[in-house]
Amino acid sequence: MNTEQFIEALAAKGINLSPQQIEQYEMYYSILVEWNEKMNLTAITDKSEVYLKHFYDSITAAFYFDFNQPFHLCDVGAGAGFPSLPIKIAFPELRITIVDSLNKRIGFLEHLSKELGLKNIQLIHDRAETFGQKKEYRETFDVVTARAVARLSVLSELCLPLVKTGGTFVAMKGASAREELDVGKKAIAILGGRLQQSYSFTLPKEESERNILIINKEKATPKKYPRKPGTPNKTPIE
Repeated sequence: MNTEQFIEALAAKGINLSPQQIEQYEMYYSILVEWNEKMNLTAITDKSEVYLKHFYDSITAAFYFDFNQPFHLCDVGAGAGFPSLPIKIAFPELRITIVDSLNKRIGFLEHLSKELGLKNIQLIHDRAETFGQKKEYRETFDVVTARAVARLSVLSELCLPLVKTGGTFVAMKGASAREELDVGKKAIAILGGRLQQSYSFTLPKEESERNILIINKEKATPKKYPRKPGTPNKTPIE
């Protein structure tokens, strides 16, 4: 997917990019490739693949959930900024908090945000398990996103404690989503969530399956979740 195809594909979904936004995606790509030579941010460096598998793929969440509001969004384990920063460029009114366990990645994201002129970005070096127990962040976010971080039962324990009651957890998953959902339904319910809708589609060009799960936060998460670092992954709620 070249830049022109990316612009056209978003326009077809009602997301019309300004020249400034197009330039921000171009700069994002250049900075990503430059920093990737110094540290491992992504295995994907070909421009057309970055535009398809990182930028476009991140923004697909906006085809099924309305980000065109001044939400405070938390992205858990964003790595090189996906999905939150491509979404932020397209929807500049969003306030974004990114939590990531690797300080080097936070350094990259600080540099990237500054170079792109992105406002209302908060970057936090922390484990999701400890971050979700901090009073100033717990159950304060309108929306929490995560893309390919862990299987759904684990991911729900990392993300749902951060979502305010009445807010939304948007989980971006691959082809295993249905199977993960069957296993993860109990965890979602225990953590105060309920699946509102799941959307399945294929990524253009390569035709790989993608799934967007929209999970509503209906009641407060019990205080014991998330458990201490490493525990959700070792012994998921099932």
